[in-house]
Amino acid sequence: MAKRRTKKKRQLSFKMGVNDERIPKLLGVILLFLAVYLFIAFTSYIFTWKHDWHHLSDSSFSFLLDGNVRVENWLGRLGALVSHFFFYWLFGLPSYLFVVVLVVGGFAALKRTPFMKVWRFIRNMIILTMILSVIFEFVAGHGATFPWGGAVGEGVSNWLINFVGRIGTIVLFILLLIGLFIWSFNPNWSELTWDKFKYEFNTWFKDIIYGRKWRRTPDKPVVDKPALDEKEVETLKPTFKEEFDKGNKIPVEQLEVTPVEQGEQLEFELEEKKERLRKEALKKGEGELEIETPVLSDINNANSNPIPSGPISVQEENKRHSEPYDPTLELSLYEHPVLALLEDYSEQKVEIDRAELERNKDQIIETLLNYKIEITKIKATIGPTVTLYEIVPAPGVRISKIKNLEDDIALSLAALGIRIIAPIPGKGTIGIEVPNKRKQIVSLKEVLRSEKWKHAKMDLPIALGKTISNEVFVADLAKMPHLLIAGATGQGKSVGINTILMSLLYKKHPSQVKLVLIDPKKVELFPYSKIENHFLSYLPGEDEPITTETNKVVSVLNSLCIEMDQRYDLLKKAHARNLREYNAKFVDRRLNPQKGHRFLPYIVLVIDEFADLIMTAGKEVELPIGRLAQLARAIGIHLIIATQRPSVNIITGVIKANFPARLAFKVTSKIDSRTILDTGGADQLIGMGDMLLSVGSDLVRLQCAFVDTPEVEKVIDYIAEQQGYPEPYFLPEFHGDDEEHGASGLKLSELDENFHDAARLVVSKQSGSTSMLQRSMKLGYNRAGRIMDQLEAMGIVGPSMGSKPREVLFFSVEELERFFESLSKK
Repeated sequence: MAKRRTKKKRQLSFKMGVNDERIPKLLGVILLFLAVYLFIAFTSYIFTWKHDWHHLSDSSFSFLLDGNVRVENWLGRLGALVSHFFFYWLFGLPSYLFVVVLVVGGFAALKRTPFMKVWRFIRNMIILTMILSVIFEFVAGHGATFPWGGAVGEGVSNWLINFVGRIGTIVLFILLLIGLFIWSFNPNWSELTWDKFKYEFNTWFKDIIYGRKWRRTPDKPVVDKPALDEKEVETLKPTFKEEFDKGNKIPVEQLEVTPVEQGEQLEFELEEKKERLRKEALKKGEGELEIETPVLSDINNANSNPIPSGPISVQEENKRHSEPYDPTLELSLYEHPVLALLEDYSEQKVEIDRAELERNKDQIIETLLNYKIEITKIKATIGPTVTLYEIVPAPGVRISKIKNLEDDIALSLAALGIRIIAPIPGKGTIGIEVPNKRKQIVSLKEVLRSEKWKHAKMDLPIALGKTISNEVFVADLAKMPHLLIAGATGQGKSVGINTILMSLLYKKHPSQVKLVLIDPKKVELFPYSKIENHFLSYLPGEDEPITTETNKVVSVLNSLCIEMDQRYDLLKKAHARNLREYNAKFVDRRLNPQKGHRFLPYIVLVIDEFADLIMTAGKEVELPIGRLAQLARAIGIHLIIATQRPSVNIITGVIKANFPARLAFKVTSKIDSRTILDTGGADQLIGMGDMLLSVGSDLVRLQCAFVDTPEVEKVIDYIAEQQGYPEPYFLPEFHGDDEEHGASGLKLSELDENFHDAARLVVSKQSGSTSMLQRSMKLGYNRAGRIMDQLEAMGIVGPSMGSKPREVLFFSVEELERFFESLSKK
């Protein structure tokens, strides 16, 4: 037994030595030192090789140990020998590429970059060194004393010349270079036209002179137009000559513009066309011609069309408008944010301590054996903040017995946040989640750089973070279809909201999604106000795009209900069941804009602190939220609600029923965990972005992707600097009823004189029934039933449930009095 333990310790020590993070860092420093050393030695060799030649030509290299020998190389005898070896015996002047290889390898080792990520570059550099060695020797090496291509280049070059001749060798070099070009760049030969060449050259030239910012400054937003019928086209298509003769403006529809896949040529060619038209007008002596900026009907057209010299035919116009509608054309030069705006945090990446894994495994096995629970297998899956130990119990062991040992295992491991999954869904194992002592930051940049995010084909993709198996987790908000976020203060809710919003900004075009932001705390979401003309939506006439006042929140929510009803009317006319079908028909130009149809972007409503709204506005907020949650999913309105108080009076049954997707950060009690997730677990999280996502019956533990406020501001500034829409996407105007109406059109003046007393009675007893009003207020059945109907119409009690008492929708008399007070002010 002792020998076995000693052997295991030796194996463990060896593993720890191999995985010591100092070793690759030390290797990186050594590689960088060698790169500098070779660069100096090579450079010195170019100038001193003639003087040192008689020493270097001695194949015994005995001069290396002879202290009386003097060489001119800047790095002495060793530098002269090393550089001579590379230049004369190997590859000649292309040996400098080995310096590049060492630099790349050194930095890769310092940053702990996996070797396979740089292997392709290193391999290509070695191949390029050999090819250049042969070419250099073939071109300049014949009769030269300097080793241009070294022994390798000379040998291969001489063999090729003897085998296929000098001309044949040149042909082989050309074929080799063409083959390398095709292999590296995979060009599309069908696009290699003269116009394409001019476009690429113009793009390269203007990028050098003006930088890339010139691409983001169109003269006017580009607007796509609906298809026109033949009569409308004919009225819009007089010839240019007729218009010049009359001294009129050229109609916008007359001008054809360069393909805007070639948006880079747009400004320059447009100015040329304007200037040419002005000159023609001036020749007629009619003064300066005023020309409008043309509207681009198809920015992705691949063929450049010249300015027509005569009338445009109806067939040509119909062809232009028969192509699919593209909503992104209005901001055609919009550029999605780049990942360079986000922080990497790779330098803070930590290595998992193998000794810790072994120690935890042994403690788990020992604790289970203390309770006479045997296991047949144990496996560890390492995540960024949590390690999952999967165990297979021996036959006959009851799962509930292991589940009851949760606190005992936590005590033996001296760790908080132990969670037992018994069993793991889809597997025949039991999971024990143990937090890592050294937690790893999951950066948003790392998540957005993943292949899973890049290839996500979703309507509203959100990159939430990584699972405990270290896999990137991407979800579709459109399928959730609403998300409820809860957690104690400081556990990551605000970062989670920013992560979701950043995901949408990185993936979607401003024409495809709009954000309605409500921030009662007034400080969390205010940076997003800079992109109001790109992504935000709010009520017309408001001073701030982020809604913070409670009374305005009520108006915004009711306005969204109006938007929802209007969208359902459009879907009904279009015979579409949901937003995806409706937009697909509109893109295919099967819907007429003259009948009110338009492209409908997704709308995402974000409420940062829902509990504050419920405490101040109560049912005025909950009722429209409930209506949106029930109906808005089909027409592309999705809700994200966050709260730090997941209590039953905040997260009511109506809300929970319509928010199947719930995201729980660490909470303080099991009751709060059950309120948000309908199960325990959120109270056992470790904080700092550790969270549980419940979607239906699935429960997934995630580490939220981290994005800091300065990163958010950089991304927002990047978007705000670009051309936006002339005005934001305004919600429909909402005005309170001029008459004193309650819900369902009931006037306050029509209420029974005992209505207020009955309402206070029902709320205080938290039970609503007609028979109770009869007994307590000594009323007749008909009058008590009429008052109960009025209570339902005013939203104080729910609908009739047969013989059961009605649900009371107010939780306290104080809340009811605030409701009465708000009605009296209308």
